[in-house]
Amino acid sequence: MVSQKVTIKNPTGLHLRPAGILCKNAICYNSLITFKYDGQNIANAKSVLSVLGACVKSGEEIEIICEGDDEKEALAGIVELIESGLGE
Repeated sequence: MVSQKVTIKNPTGLHLRPAGILCKNAICYNSLITFKYDGQNIANAKSVLSVLGACVKSGEEIEIICEGDDEKEALAGIVELIESGLGE
């Protein structure tokens, strides 16, 4: 298992479009990809409903957690995607 904290930079937070982009990319990896938000709450990064339900806003920090055979590649890819602003 590997994890890394990252701050949501896009101005609108994880609304529908960025949540969809996050999920579409997370599904490409075999690893289980989740993120912690609001202290100890956990969301599944491969589920749009789970990501939207987290209600993560711009400037908030989340911890990406990857567990599986391609966990390091998954973590690097997801963190890079979030740091680039999720297409916004």
